Amino acid sequence: MMNVDKILKKIDKIPAFPATVRKVWDIMKNPDYSMADLVTVIEYDQAITANILKMCNSAYFGVQRKVSNVRDAVVYLGQSNITRIVTAAGVTRFYRDVEGYRLTAKMLWEHSVAVALMSKILADRVYSREDPMLFTAGLVHDMGKIILGEFVFDSMQEIMNLVANHRYSFLEAEEEIIGINHAEIGGRVASNWNFPKEIIDSITYHHRPDLMKEEDSTNAWILYLADQACMMMGITGGMDELSYRGLGLIMSKFAIGHREFEENIVSLFEDLTNARELINLVDGKKKT
Repeated sequence: MMNVDKILKKIDKIPAFPATVRKVWDIMKNPDYSMADLVTVIEYDQAITANILKMCNSAYFGVQRKVSNVRDAVVYLGQSNITRIVTAAGVTRFYRDVEGYRLTAKMLWEHSVAVALMSKILADRVYSREDPMLFTAGLVHDMGKIILGEFVFDSMQEIMNLVANHRYSFLEAEEEIIGINHAEIGGRVASNWNFPKEIIDSITYHHRPDLMKEEDSTNAWILYLADQACMMMGITGGMDELSYRGLGLIMSKFAIGHREFEENIVSLFEDLTNARELINLVDGKKKT
């Protein structure tokens, strides 16, 4: 087992969560928010502004005219969409190639976007409304892989031996060999970013929501189901793919039939087809 302290120190080197995104979240909490204040905050971050305009003009958001400035983007997209776009535009800066999981930055980002979109689809089904925290959790649920990648690479033979020959899940093998798993690391990153507890728990338990001490976080279950759906579709989060424990009660927990679940997967496929601008925000980047 490795020195976990060495791994945890890497978390402290992760840059702070973008201040622009936090300010937008704070503004959006006020139902009487000022559009002028919102536009000013977004325009202050040129990288986020550029990404917002790219996404706003994608087929996914269906804006009927060319949008060339932030004010028009805010008007045409509305509160929910602008929150999702700003969050996505802000977190792309953290994505890197992760050799340990045989993941390029783009592969990891596409999987994260797919999980976030599927989480939205499932939240609409379960809550009859959107949950911005769940969408954010979907976008960053695998951040732990970026931290843990080099350690997984060094221990891959031992990890895969446990998975292939001793019926370990990949998560259990990570913890056995390395001393900690990528989901827990991701939760610690979210904690360092001062995210709400529900997002932290959703990330920490996104492979094993049944292990939560508190049973009141439905979001962790939805994130688990969204992640499983994306891996089933081949939108992979890495070489670990489906090497995880299946939780058979998940469908009955939400009273979702197999046909309805398949329809949700079709909806996700359509969303991803229209969201290429969002996915293309991340290309190949240097390895960590």
